[in-house]
Amino acid sequence: MRIGRVRGRLTLAPAYDTLVGGRFLIVEVQDRFALSGRPRRTSEVLVVYDNLGATEGDLIAFSESREACMPFYPEKRVPLDAYNSAILDAVVVEHEVET
Repeated sequence: MRIGRVRGRLTLAPAYDTLVGGRFLIVEVQDRFALSGRPRRTSEVLVVYDNLGATEGDLIAFSESREACMPFYPEKRVPLDAYNSAILDAVVVEHEVET
């Protein structure tokens, strides 16, 4: 599971039958430096399926690969590579100070 910040939405037409009721989000992956407010050199962006209602600017926890399909298994077969597992209220990152 990784953490990301929602940057926007993606619209598809027509929707895959088993994914009706959710939407796709454009999510920028956050590492420990980005979460602590430090600038990043590169950014990784993914498309994540969301049925929880995350909005632009929210921090989310998402699962990838086979784990992304597990909330639908075995009732439905879905073509997903990333799934929004949680909308996060806060993330605390502590850095150790070298002396």
